[in-house]
Amino acid sequence: MTLSDLIVETLTAHRDRTAVTDRSVELTYGSLVEASSTFAERLGEWVDGQRGGWPDHHDRLRIGLYAANSTEYVVAYLGILRQRWVPFLIDPSMGVAEIDHIVESCSLDAVVHDRALPGRSPVSTAGVIAGMTVSAVCYEPTERHELLDATEVCRFTSGSTGFANCIEFSGAAVYGAATSWADGTGLAPSDRILCFAGLSNGLAFNTSLLPAFLSGASLHLATGLPSAGHVVRLLSRTRATRLTGFPALYDSMARRGMEAEEAEDMARLRIAVSSGAPLRAETAAALRESAGLTVSNYYGVAETGPLTFDPEPGSGPGLGIALPGVSFRTEGTRDRPGPIRVRSMSMGSRYLNAPSVFESRLDDEGHYCTGDNGYLVDGHLVLAGRSGRTLNIGGRKVDPIEVRDLLRDLPGVADAVVLGDSKDNEDDMVVAVVAGGNGLHAEDLRTACLARLAAFKAPEQIFVVDALPGNSIGKTPVEAVRAIVRNLRARREAVT
Repeated sequence: MTLSDLIVETLTAHRDRTAVTDRSVELTYGSLVEASSTFAERLGEWVDGQRGGWPDHHDRLRIGLYAANSTEYVVAYLGILRQRWVPFLIDPSMGVAEIDHIVESCSLDAVVHDRALPGRSPVSTAGVIAGMTVSAVCYEPTERHELLDATEVCRFTSGSTGFANCIEFSGAAVYGAATSWADGTGLAPSDRILCFAGLSNGLAFNTSLLPAFLSGASLHLATGLPSAGHVVRLLSRTRATRLTGFPALYDSMARRGMEAEEAEDMARLRIAVSSGAPLRAETAAALRESAGLTVSNYYGVAETGPLTFDPEPGSGPGLGIALPGVSFRTEGTRDRPGPIRVRSMSMGSRYLNAPSVFESRLDDEGHYCTGDNGYLVDGHLVLAGRSGRTLNIGGRKVDPIEVRDLLRDLPGVADAVVLGDSKDNEDDMVVAVVAGGNGLHAEDLRTACLARLAAFKAPEQIFVVDALPGNSIGKTPVEAVRAIVRNLRARREAVT
């Protein structure tokens, strides 16, 4: 039985219940089945009209899904699956360079999108299908990596090459992620999930999309900035029992505080989930004091799915205990944290566009090396930093090499270093120090980054210098660059 069959069977079982809502549309499970069937049919008709331009080997089409959270997104996702084609879930904040790389390296045939498609021009468009545009983007790729037979969904992660790696998931792995989360957290038909994470992100995909449908729960998809006021209004409107978001959402709520009349909406929340980075202790304490809200840290890895959940936040160390079907391997201790390796029933199969890289991160027992360091205390996972170079910005991973390489390619730039830093409010940000001629301006460099990359990857602060410091073997010491940032920032503040 395919993932599509499993989903339709589940949806049909809850036919009259509310399945998914956004700010303007509400779909029952029955209407979601019908809408996704109609989308699949119309998408198939469009493909039949394109067959003259596509080679015969396009039996299992590769369809990118590039859109913000909405009921239309869910309908399109299910519609693609119902055609037995493979959806590639793309972060809607990605820019030109990232989209071009995905289209080329994954040999996408078409993209379903709710906004202008950056990068290469579409070959043809199909107009609008259920609020989405369909564009053919690639007919004759120079190299087409074949999908594994079991692959039913593809998602993306920041890759070691500087671009997004495409993770292939079998239907069994996607289903395993959903059942692991639903069973491990007690998700019930009476639950109403308010989700602020994008559906292309593992936090929402693994905890809020299919898990909700498997359980007969209802899912509300939020859009816009997760400001405290916006969150509180939606909690009241949706009567949510679960809240899903990144640490920035909870930081905003903690800074705002809760009014007395909002206590009922907060009390209705049975579970609040935070992921991407451990929630700050002061944020957790402020929410407990002002709103009586305890937030559970969730740990997951794009390649392996959901891994931990803390059923009693604050009662133990770290990020909770392993979910069903998850096993950890680490020799790390409190005094000497070590690499975290994990195996789960929701693991990806490989990277489509980076052959052998995924496999190289597996040990002899099939445990994946996460790149995180940490240790276990009575079954609770405690993280102690990254073993790799990835930056964690508001719960999203940024590869500094990707940003550095883009800066180096800009006219007039001789070299660049990209690193993570903290704002005055302690939120994380990306910072760059760029060496080059007098004609370089930080504002122009940031604009160029925003035009080519997702906004969260673009350096929030850029400092231009004549040259970068080098050590005895010609490398740039990171601490020396941090000293440059401190000095130049102090000069800026003195001027202002």
